[in-house]
Amino acid sequence: MARRRSRSDGNIWPGFVDALSTLLLVLMFILSIFVVAQFYLGDRLASVKDELASKDDELARLIAQINSLNDQLGLATAERDRLAAQVLALEDTIAQKDAELAGLGVALAASQSAVAASAEELEAEKALTEEQKSEIATLNAQIAALRRQLASLQEALDAAEAKDIEQQAQIENLSKRLNAALARKVQELQEVRSRFFEALREALGDRTDIKVVGDRFIFESDILFGSCSATLGEAGKLELQKLATALLDIQGEIPSEVNWVLRVDGHADQSPLGPSCRAKFDSNLDLSAQRAISVVEFIKSRGVPERRLLATGSGSAAPIVSGYSSAALAQNRRIEFKLTER
Repeated sequence: MARRRSRSDGNIWPGFVDALSTLLLVLMFILSIFVVAQFYLGDRLASVKDELASKDDELARLIAQINSLNDQLGLATAERDRLAAQVLALEDTIAQKDAELAGLGVALAASQSAVAASAEELEAEKALTEEQKSEIATLNAQIAALRRQLASLQEALDAAEAKDIEQQAQIENLSKRLNAALARKVQELQEVRSRFFEALREALGDRTDIKVVGDRFIFESDILFGSCSATLGEAGKLELQKLATALLDIQGEIPSEVNWVLRVDGHADQSPLGPSCRAKFDSNLDLSAQRAISVVEFIKSRGVPERRLLATGSGSAAPIVSGYSSAALAQNRRIEFKLTER
């Protein structure tokens, strides 16, 4: 009986050693897996901390940019888009962290099923599980911090959009006020122009060589100047005296905020200058400009302030009638007066 028990014990022992070796190998494999997982999680935690630090810097920069939106309305839309991009990036980061948490949950479930066979494995599993739970808690805290940053960025974005809407409303209000002020100025100038035209029409009488076309008085040059001359004749001075008197009579009625000016435009006909005329003037443009200047100098000498007078020459570039008849040429040789705003 004793010999049979010894042989039986000898047969069981190798199997027990094999089973124990196998169990140790399984434990070492599991420990290796958790060591690698711990190293990977530690690396990921360091990366997350770096990302959090960079996000803090980015958030500070965003807050500084939001504070400058009061003076940078034109950049408000671009800033809003950039903040929206940051929000999307943070949402992606949160999604990645959620995916990591899901992976840890899967690993935890696998470890639980692998080490559930023995008490020692159960103790190891508990120790590892506690460590993983600590890491998961840390990750959850980091994700919560990221979500708080996301909420703060969203509030900043909402504030920027509200400020943008407010500034747009202010701009629209200012635009309406500006348009109303311009309309009032135009109306005031129109009223002054109407009184000036009426006074000048009464002073000049029913002359056929002086016309009113739209908002302009037109004097044919033959009234004011001789042929190929920029010197005012006596008859021309008499007519211009009437114009200057009418302008002086109504200038006191023009509101002070209207920056008015009497524009004097000289025009020549389409005929080329003759040899004797070319000795005095370079071209029809030169002739028309010199005539406009002579008119302005005369009106200024009658008391109209120089800053209210403007002389221009257009040469033959803007005829009012076509053709080369003597009547058409006479109409195109003209001086135009327009009361307008500078």
